[in-house]
Amino acid sequence: MSTAEAEETADLLTRAREGLERYLEVHVDDDGVLTFSHNDVPCVVQASMLADGLAVLSMTCVIAWDLPDEEAIAAAVARRAGEGLFGTLGVSRSEKGVDVTLRYAFPARGMEPAPLGTLMMLVVSTASQLRVELPGLG
Repeated sequence: MSTAEAEETADLLTRAREGLERYLEVHVDDDGVLTFSHNDVPCVVQASMLADGLAVLSMTCVIAWDLPDEEAIAAAVARRAGEGLFGTLGVSRSEKGVDVTLRYAFPARGMEPAPLGTLMMLVVSTASQLRVELPGLG
């Protein structure tokens, strides 16, 4: 990554932090990644350059982890995934059980902190709502 790209992604994360801090307490990791929690849903925001001139923010919210691998959870996630949420809802399986995440990536070049924070809170609010609605989570 060039110096200019590194500066752009750092600036993007700064604006994302400023936007989110209107609503939440945000922590900045040593590498600039943003972490926060909303209603017991931990989230992370990262910035990257996907291509020349294409700066992207990506958010991951972990709705639940280490759940029993039950059909009801997978069915509920599949049903909600088709309802046009902000982001991609997914289930991953591990030896400890099932994890449910919501991921959202979007080009954010030129966005000011206030609308950026509003957009990200739409994603975070969706994740928090899902945590309450999915079977075995609420």
